[in-house]
Amino acid sequence: MQMRILVIEDDQQSRDYILAALACDGHDTQEAHDGETGLRMACDGSYDVLVVDRMLPRLDGLSLVRELRKSGVQTPALFLTALGSAEDRVAGLTGGGDDYLVKPFCFEELTARLNLLGRRAAAPRGGVLVCRGLIVDRLRRRTTRDGTPIDLKPLEFKLLEHFMLNPDRVFTRMMLLEQIWGFKFDPQTNIVETHMSRLRAKIDLPDQPPIIATVRGAGYCLRAA
Repeated sequence: MQMRILVIEDDQQSRDYILAALACDGHDTQEAHDGETGLRMACDGSYDVLVVDRMLPRLDGLSLVRELRKSGVQTPALFLTALGSAEDRVAGLTGGGDDYLVKPFCFEELTARLNLLGRRAAAPRGGVLVCRGLIVDRLRRRTTRDGTPIDLKPLEFKLLEHFMLNPDRVFTRMMLLEQIWGFKFDPQTNIVETHMSRLRAKIDLPDQPPIIATVRGAGYCLRAA
């Protein structure tokens, strides 16, 4: 699968290595040496995947991706960085990143992750969404799991649709409050937890892992595989 990839990395040795290896795999690559340049290039939305270092001059990688998401640019972004603590990974994924890989890294793993992000981005986002036997018909507002109809309330359907459109992306409680309920503040209630519990009780099967998993200390994530 050939992709157009933007590598935003300030270390020349790392950048040259990544660009050369991706070019050998047949990808069309572009490069940016700092965060401001990377943000300007990524904003045109013409790339299939972004590879972003966290520690960039002029604009750090986390702020870069956050600005992209605020601007409506949803190009998948993989953070490739030496910042490898659990807090760093959670910050990257909740800040708009789609994947996180810590340096030093195996190039085969990097290409596998990039290919996955590229396939996910290219997947049809039309009227019917499918994940592990769960089918959401967005036009008819119907949901089934392994052929069995599931009766969802309007907010439950909206919540599931949101996760199905963004597989493997972590959503914090506050993100869901803003994107599903339209709250710009924390109402200090368990409304998210209550709706997630009811939704998962309806869509999950007792002998299989949950489709929407709890990410400890971060939020919720729909596991596509």
